[in-house]
Amino acid sequence: MTMPDTPGTDTVEPSESIRPSRRHVLAALGATSILPSLVLERPRAWADTPLRLGDQKGGARSLIEAAGMTGNGALPVQWSLFAGAPMLIQALAANAVDAGVIGDAPLVFAQAGDVPVKAIAGIQTDGTTTAIVVAKNSPLRSVRDLKGKRVATLRAQTGHYLTLAALRAAGMKDDDVAFVFIPPVSAKLALQTGAVDAWATWGPYISDAKIADGAREIVNGGKLMSGLSYVVATEAALRDRRESLAGYLRRFHAAHRWMLTHQDIYAEVWGRDVGLPLPVARDVVRGLAGTVVPLSPDIIAKQQQVSDFMTETRMVPRRLDTAGIVDSSFTFQP
Repeated sequence: MTMPDTPGTDTVEPSESIRPSRRHVLAALGATSILPSLVLERPRAWADTPLRLGDQKGGARSLIEAAGMTGNGALPVQWSLFAGAPMLIQALAANAVDAGVIGDAPLVFAQAGDVPVKAIAGIQTDGTTTAIVVAKNSPLRSVRDLKGKRVATLRAQTGHYLTLAALRAAGMKDDDVAFVFIPPVSAKLALQTGAVDAWATWGPYISDAKIADGAREIVNGGKLMSGLSYVVATEAALRDRRESLAGYLRRFHAAHRWMLTHQDIYAEVWGRDVGLPLPVARDVVRGLAGTVVPLSPDIIAKQQQVSDFMTETRMVPRRLDTAGIVDSSFTFQP
């Protein structure tokens, strides 16, 4: 389940090539809040030390709790909340957490920054949670109409990726739009006031813009993006906490299976957790519905395509081998 991209500063940046380094990837760690421990079933061999999981509001913790998959005598888990994927990546790099969920583009960015993590499972959705929207009364109707317009998004995150993919699919150039790199709260206001012409963003922001503000979607990632996000773990956790990670993945997999047949129940929990109205929550949860999958050759090939596209569009400076950032040994049998 991919969660919202990182809010950053409110500074408007002009479009430019991204040249990530370890310093860029490990940009300032956002403040976290350590949540009460959640527990999962524990074999006798599991250690008492909590598995430290990074999360975002409406993420894995709310899903597992909604599915009723907590209980006594189980593996202790310590949750830390982060504002978005780059902050979570920073925490993983600092060994402040053991595992978490990030999207396909942030995984490439982490690899480009030499962050010592590996993907251990995929979450496959239909990709439609990422979209480009315009204001209700905007004259823009298609991707081609974006030529020469200002598009708000987050640098090197899913909205940025989708915009570049949509431009290329429409036979346009990467610089046919002027990117305005600002966080979602600022982007929402900028779209409302006309300071930008379109907004490329993810899940809750898309649903809220459409339902609350009447924004119109002109393209989504259904045919342009992999629809994948990943459970990632640090190399230290892979070395020292493999049994705990495997147990967590089994529970996470089961919770996603539960969500597929209980979307209305989960929408109520998700909405309360994130603080958004139920209609918005229902729309978001429909897009979040997906399956936790092992890292098969097909999944790895899809991620390699994402990585190659990010290299072609200069979102990362060099070609990367996806095989170097995956551990495909995990399965999810009870």
